[in-house]
Amino acid sequence: MKLSDYTRRAFLGGAICLVAILAGTFLLGRLSGYEAKVLIKNSLDGLNTLCNTVALASATILALLLTLLSLSSGSESKLKEEHYYHVLQIAKLDTAVFIAAVMSFLLLNLPITESDSVPSNWFNIIYYISLGISSILSAALIVVVLMLYNTVVNIIKIVGLGIKDHPLADYRQEEEKQDVD
Repeated sequence: MKLSDYTRRAFLGGAICLVAILAGTFLLGRLSGYEAKVLIKNSLDGLNTLCNTVALASATILALLLTLLSLSSGSESKLKEEHYYHVLQIAKLDTAVFIAAVMSFLLLNLPITESDSVPSNWFNIIYYISLGISSILSAALIVVVLMLYNTVVNIIKIVGLGIKDHPLADYRQEEEKQDVD
């Protein structure tokens, strides 16, 4: 998949977010198995809410992409193929984020803290995995939103403001028609 400058910037924003969240996690220090079990119990509702929110946001973004496509194709301004590839990238990544959020929600709803057969040292691992999942989901949603923002800004510039020298604007057909007349 070819990445544009806009997409690279969005991924950079997500990576910065991921590093910030993970740095905060590691600043908390090491936990014992019992502390991790208590923290998992206390943070489980928040993690489930995060997964639900990310899934809902992803589904909403997918639905809004249809509106964006309708606006793009129905406008008098012409957009290059590259614009539609950007929208396709957003849709693919957003779908992956949606699936990851739903799978994470299902995984985090296992009653692991209620089980007596799970060794206490596993709770450290489970705690850090749950933090990693929430960090990755948050960063991925930020990447999707930044990519969507860039696409919306481009559409506003081309369709709304009529900027003809925009890199994604395609006015060649219009110019060729004028040359023929």
